[in-house]
Amino acid sequence: MDPTFSPALHRQRHEFVINFVKSNQPKKVVDLGCGECSLLKQLKFHHEIELLAGVDIDRAVLEKKMRRLAPLATDYLQPRNDRLRIDVYHGSVTQKDARLKGFDLVTSIELIEHLSLADVKLFSEVVFGYMSPVAVIVSTPNADFNPLFRRISGFRHSDHKFEWSRAEFKSWALKVCLDYGFEVEFTGVGQAPPGYRENVGFCSQIGVFHRLGVREVCNHLCFNDAEDVSSYTLLYSKVYPSLRDNNILRRVLVSRVLHWAEKLGRRWVEEKSEGEGEERHGAPETPLPLDEKQTAACGAAMKSLVEHQEVGELFWADGKGPQESCKLGRCVSVPLFALWGSCPQICALSGSLGNLRQLLMDDGKVKLSPDGSALLLNLHEQEDQDDFEDSGYGYAEAPVCPHSVEPEEDWDAYV
Repeated sequence: MDPTFSPALHRQRHEFVINFVKSNQPKKVVDLGCGECSLLKQLKFHHEIELLAGVDIDRAVLEKKMRRLAPLATDYLQPRNDRLRIDVYHGSVTQKDARLKGFDLVTSIELIEHLSLADVKLFSEVVFGYMSPVAVIVSTPNADFNPLFRRISGFRHSDHKFEWSRAEFKSWALKVCLDYGFEVEFTGVGQAPPGYRENVGFCSQIGVFHRLGVREVCNHLCFNDAEDVSSYTLLYSKVYPSLRDNNILRRVLVSRVLHWAEKLGRRWVEEKSEGEGEERHGAPETPLPLDEKQTAACGAAMKSLVEHQEVGELFWADGKGPQESCKLGRCVSVPLFALWGSCPQICALSGSLGNLRQLLMDDGKVKLSPDGSALLLNLHEQEDQDDFEDSGYGYAEAPVCPHSVEPEEDWDAYV
């Protein structure tokens, strides 16, 4: 029986890259031979990445699959903190393109075995010499493992031009390091059955290359090529919504402010009504439901609201000056420092109390007091929205990265 892998081998290779990204937090990542964009689709959820690119020679596959990289509805509802741009190029990894120089990470997952040996030499010059990234991850089938696949004769896939043994892969990798100033670590994914592991190694062997801090060897290719080489065709480019966009930031912030202002205002009014109800009827109303964290935050802010009420600043009615209560046209004045102190999300979004005031002043949905120190909230207009929820542009610290990806081609079960 042939070896089986759980999870599937292609998932293990992708998980290896994802774990590297988590540990090293590269900002610019390019996947060479991106094919169906499955790895790119997973990497886009990692918010440390600001530029994500893919290159493949099969234009038809790219045009069919690249749309899966488009932002989801949640990317607009919960924008990222930092920018993300995704670019997909049609081109050959044996050609140079200045737009891919200086990346933090280049991945080449089960790619080089599809190249001729002459093209592997060009691949080495382009990736390690011309592109000169900080790190490179190269995976390729391990020929030493092949005898365990009894149903396979020859190479694992009909398009493979070669499959290297561990010794051959090591020889190529060490020469690359010598020529272009890198160091390499050898590992892999796809464990062999017990009793075979030491003799055959991993099913997919992996080299993780790190550029040396001081280049001991400088290939002439690093300097003699024109800086404006653009041999690839850009097929797809998308900028994701982020809080670096002032319009998106203001929209999210206003949503959070109005949400919390209403919570604080209604809570204060209901607590006040409970006190009056006990005096008149002896039976308090049901308080506004809040979870434990919200209760603690609101409790601290409520003290600020009460203190403002004591000096006559809490209620306005019909423009006739301060009043303690009024059922029609009543506005609650919620001090900005109370919102600042009760909601860490508002602090994180605005950065300072001064920025919060300025951002709110520039938005037509928000009404501030004449001195700009408090938000005026008309609770009577909101009485039909007792189940108030975030408008959908709520702030999220870290979107969850889904683990499922679409199945790859059948032949990938073996390679």
